[in-house]
Amino acid sequence: MQNLLLAPVNWAQVGIVLGIFAAIALVLTICILLVAKFCKTNADEKVETILSHLAGANCGGCGCTGCAGFAEKLAKGEAKLSDCHVTEASEKAAIAGVLGVPFTAAKPTVSVCRCSGGIHAKDAFEYAGAQNCSEENKLAGGRKVCKYGCLGDGNCTRVCPENAISLPDECANVNPDRCISCGACILTCPKQLFTRIPADAKVYIACSSHERGKAVLDACEFGCIACGKCARTCPEGAITMQDNLPVIDYDKCVNCGKCADACPRHTIKVRY
Repeated sequence: MQNLLLAPVNWAQVGIVLGIFAAIALVLTICILLVAKFCKTNADEKVETILSHLAGANCGGCGCTGCAGFAEKLAKGEAKLSDCHVTEASEKAAIAGVLGVPFTAAKPTVSVCRCSGGIHAKDAFEYAGAQNCSEENKLAGGRKVCKYGCLGDGNCTRVCPENAISLPDECANVNPDRCISCGACILTCPKQLFTRIPADAKVYIACSSHERGKAVLDACEFGCIACGKCARTCPEGAITMQDNLPVIDYDKCVNCGKCADACPRHTIKVRY
């Protein structure tokens, strides 16, 4: 062993070995760079192109964590372009071209809350928990006698990226001038009170209760009692009664407002 340690080093051979390792490392590095440059997948390029056309609101209304996640799902065919309500029609048309799918521009929409209870709806018990609609809803559907109504804890106000939702009288209300129809409120409300209506619609139904008569009267000052007067009053036949609630066919509605005037409970709200 001692003789081996004292043996002279052949530096020429060492240099050759090091040179071989260096050459191998250089070749591998060049190969990696070539793969990165020339073998980038079309899917990645498609995602980047789609993302460049999206609004960039990152509102989460499409059900994804942000626009990047939505772009990836679109590229994979796992999402529909109509799931985004924020991106402009011209940009959506460009994305449709990238995806190779047909595109028809939809009418602009805004979100509305289908409840007008709040302080006008009776409490069944006093709630002392976290100010969180989802948490309160776990406790027997919340403190309200009406189990369909707004709990007023403000989850929707906290997720709205445009601060378009307020809580007058402890009931959610959407400012149509600020709403971008992203759908974040729709996804977060445990009572599923929010829905989209045409941006030019004048009226909407501000109630979600499927009860009728005395049950509604005992629970809320403004709840629909399913009297059907709005449906009988509408000159265009745009309103039908379904499961004790009026439903407006906005393709037929001419924004005359007669239904709102006829409603004895002021359940049909006028937006402007």
